[in-house]
Amino acid sequence: QVQLTESGGGLVQAGGSLRLSCAAAGPSFSTRTMAWFRQAPGKEREFVVAVSWSGGSTYYADSVKGRFTISRDNAKNTLTLQMNSLKPEDTAVYYCAAAQRTTNILYSTTARYGYWGQGTQVTVSS
Repeated sequence: QVQLTESGGGLVQAGGSLRLSCAAAGPSFSTRTMAWFRQAPGKEREFVVAVSWSGGSTYYADSVKGRFTISRDNAKNTLTLQMNSLKPEDTAVYYCAAAQRTTNILYSTTARYGYWGQGTQVTVSS
């Protein structure tokens, strides 16, 4: 069982930055693909970015490419999302997710992730 806890959300003006963190507890963090998803009110949960177990490979949604950066520290069991040049359309609850199985594949669908955090709210004002 992998337990995930996000932190770092908040309110920021458009163009600003936020840094989200996800602390993981449980086995096999370092052998799982990790990802960030987000869900805006009235919309489905959408993929933001995934990172391989080593941190060497990443896959970003087009909407955040060039603005967001994912990283992980396997020694500390932490996942980080640095968000720059934020836009009002980035407003959502952001979720940290761990792949259902130990894998290095960069999945972008929610069904492939079996462990989720409780989410952290990010609000970008115009």
